[in-house]
Amino acid sequence: MQRRTFLASAAVTGAMAVLHPSMTLAETMNPLTQKWAGPFGGVPAFDKVKVADFKPALEAAMAKNLAEIDAITANKAAPTFENTIAALEDAGRMLNDVQTYYGIWGSNMSTAEFQKVEEVMDPALSAHYDKINQNAALFARIQAVYDSPDKAKLTPEQQRVLWIYYTNFVRSGAKLSPEAKARVGAINTELAGLYTKFSQNLLADENTWIELSDADLVGLPEGLKAAAASNAATRKLPGKHVIVNTRSSVDPFLTESPVRSAREKVWRAFVNRGDNGGATDNNAIIRKILKLRVERAKLLGYKTHAHWRLENAMAKTPENAMALMEAVWRPAIAQVAIDVADMQAIIDKEGGGFKLEPWDYRFYAEKVRKAKYDLDMNEVKPYLQLDKLREGMFWASGQLYGFEFKKLSGIPVFHEDVTVYEVTRGGKHVGLWYFDPYARPGKRSGAWMNAYRTQERFKGEITTIVSNNSNFIKGKPGEPVLISWDDATTLFHEFGHAIHGLNANATYPSVSGTAVARDYVEFPSQLNEHWLSTPQVLNQFALHYQTGKPIPAELVKKIEAAGKFGQGFGTTEYLASALIDMKLHLAGDVDIDPDAFERDELAKLNMPKEIVMRHRTPQFGHVFSGDGYSAGYYSYLWSDTLTADAAEAFQEAPGGFYDKAVAKRLYEDIMSAGNTIDPVEQFRAFRGRDVKIGALMRKRGFPVPPGA
Repeated sequence: MQRRTFLASAAVTGAMAVLHPSMTLAETMNPLTQKWAGPFGGVPAFDKVKVADFKPALEAAMAKNLAEIDAITANKAAPTFENTIAALEDAGRMLNDVQTYYGIWGSNMSTAEFQKVEEVMDPALSAHYDKINQNAALFARIQAVYDSPDKAKLTPEQQRVLWIYYTNFVRSGAKLSPEAKARVGAINTELAGLYTKFSQNLLADENTWIELSDADLVGLPEGLKAAAASNAATRKLPGKHVIVNTRSSVDPFLTESPVRSAREKVWRAFVNRGDNGGATDNNAIIRKILKLRVERAKLLGYKTHAHWRLENAMAKTPENAMALMEAVWRPAIAQVAIDVADMQAIIDKEGGGFKLEPWDYRFYAEKVRKAKYDLDMNEVKPYLQLDKLREGMFWASGQLYGFEFKKLSGIPVFHEDVTVYEVTRGGKHVGLWYFDPYARPGKRSGAWMNAYRTQERFKGEITTIVSNNSNFIKGKPGEPVLISWDDATTLFHEFGHAIHGLNANATYPSVSGTAVARDYVEFPSQLNEHWLSTPQVLNQFALHYQTGKPIPAELVKKIEAAGKFGQGFGTTEYLASALIDMKLHLAGDVDIDPDAFERDELAKLNMPKEIVMRHRTPQFGHVFSGDGYSAGYYSYLWSDTLTADAAEAFQEAPGGFYDKAVAKRLYEDIMSAGNTIDPVEQFRAFRGRDVKIGALMRKRGFPVPPGA
């Protein structure tokens, strides 16, 4: 999951947007600043959005937010939770509503016109939040509440909210000298501009494509040919076939194309995004980002950016994160060596006359899978219809959490591809789920979840609005969209984030839903992946797109038998990125050449030459399009350690993955808790003990360390 975030944002998305007296008539009429109207407590007015409205709307909302802060600091009464912390929870609602629109357009509807707005407003937003984070009078009130003996009288959730505000303000520089605060603010503003430029460069490279010749199409499955033709038609290239430079388009081609030269051509274009020289090259930007991050960390009192980032994460220190990664790295590359030997044997048997290269890996891995397990994933794909799998996700969430989904009409959407569903439980409205499944120009690659509005009970019963966004290739009208097993897993993963938000049961918005530590937020989503492979889902929803028959039992057995196949590759390509991310941010105040650093550090790690990082440094949007996953890409592995252990709780139960007692504990201890309780305590309550690494190693087919 990726979300637009800012340091110590004063509030989260809400529904109220009261107009400020100082607003001009033009701002008063701006649809982006209006209170959300319509059913379900109001919905975003996507049908009224104009790019020209973003700048004035953001400026008006920021002005209102600062006026709200001024009202808090001007209060003559002694600071209390209600007049300071609760007031902060209620501040910034208009700004969060406007930023909901702004973030959606940045991720899904980015145009040259919108990007010009981003270049101006991203630094302005960063400066705005620094004004709040570094407001001495505001922090004095927060600290007074934090230090007050009356803190003990607060509810546990209120104490948690107070701790988060106090900690975030301190970590943002609230205790620094005026000069240091000014420098931190200047760094944040400059970083915001660099993040925008990095993202725009990456999007520009991902909006390119590789045209395929007739020779390149030889042996390509008809479905991929049709997708390549559809890609071309979307780009006004009738009669052509193109592979768009995004993962959702490239990975299937590398897996299926028997034409080695075509695989290499597509692979090289993909792995060099952001690294081609010229206007969209990201290396110089990364150098600046790293220097600014370490300077900021030192000003804030931390050894490195990594130490600052992990202080309030579940891992606590970079050393703890590195220890986990290194424990998994060694068995992962050992498994890769075994798999490469198997692939090379096939190449040699076929008289290939070449050594396996990265652009060959996916293609020959499928051959090994078929040889070892008699499993051809092309046999599985006809059973994986996007619409049916969506129904399967709904059904499984109903079994676990009691959710029911009803498709709605008449709700404004930002693109015709988007559908909206009402989510209920026991007949009671829970929230809305927006689904945006298809790739298009101006949409960033990958898959993610957003919360348009967060559940809360602070100012009345406010229900959540969440979305899932993907990049599947739209088929011809009337034809089902068939997806790969990996893409189906990702679909369930991102839906796991959505149901984490839908299950939220908090009073205060800042601790509701997915507002948890970065290395914990991926845990519920990764856990949800497990329900895809359950017989109950496969038998009901993995239906052949032509015959309507369920996936054969013998094919399911093959999938189960091959479940650990490819873990060496998947773990290594991911961990290479996570390790480089951490090493970049532990390097300290040095000048770094990103390409050289990546190459040298991978060599020290004995990175298999047949694999590249999942996200090479110049295209590492998780890390360089914002602070979100910086020094934090390890989070997926950390969360998967929790995931594997939690999954074994279901496997050990009489009802397996549909055991009602375990599902009830999962809901009560984790899925509904948000950040109202420390994540360590959440997991301990669910599992009855702290997490152990053994389940993770068993899940991946790696040797289990003694005592794990």
